[in-house]
Amino acid sequence: MARTSGPETREKLIRAAEELFASRGVDGAQLREIVARAGQSNPSAVQYHFGSRAGLLDAVMAGRQARTERVLAPLLERAGDDLRGLVTVLVTAEASELRTERGRRCLRISAQLSHESGVRTGTPHPTLAGTAYWRLIERTGACLAAAGLPRPLLLERLDLALTVIGAALADRARQYLDGTEPLTDEALFLADLAGTTTALLGAPSPTPSGPSGPAEPTDSS
Repeated sequence: MARTSGPETREKLIRAAEELFASRGVDGAQLREIVARAGQSNPSAVQYHFGSRAGLLDAVMAGRQARTERVLAPLLERAGDDLRGLVTVLVTAEASELRTERGRRCLRISAQLSHESGVRTGTPHPTLAGTAYWRLIERTGACLAAAGLPRPLLLERLDLALTVIGAALADRARQYLDGTEPLTDEALFLADLAGTTTALLGAPSPTPSGPSGPAEPTDSS
């Protein structure tokens, strides 16, 4: 059997992890399964190349982010600062992963990690720091702040919007991988996703009703 180099083994482990994290879930896939799928005999191969399960997952997501960045960065340079335009850039860039089986698997993985972006704290995950993706999030947040949205609500909405986009694209990816016929063509699907996400982000700030919820109607009789 031909001996593979370190970088080749690392890439095989990443590819195997993409397949199993997508099909079994980030928490469901076993490291021994990943090692076996990658054709490795050393049971500690993941620890040797990535340090831990989390390190392997970060490597998978770093590759996925690099591919998305190549699409997103030039789109963001040409984008204005209107909310619909920024959301459309994000949806377009994320949807580029639908083009390949590898990208479809990674969409299914990243949807499981949507709340780990760092949006809620304002501090990006290390794989997002300094990226065009994070600059887009900041510019979108600035739009919402200019509209008068309080910062805590602004952060929650941004996080929710990323979750909605991620879940929708992951489900579309699942349909493609399974050979299921989608209800709508891709152009309509993406346009609707951008429109509904923009509406979610741009909804007026609600009037707080207090911790007990809306007041009960009083009996005037």
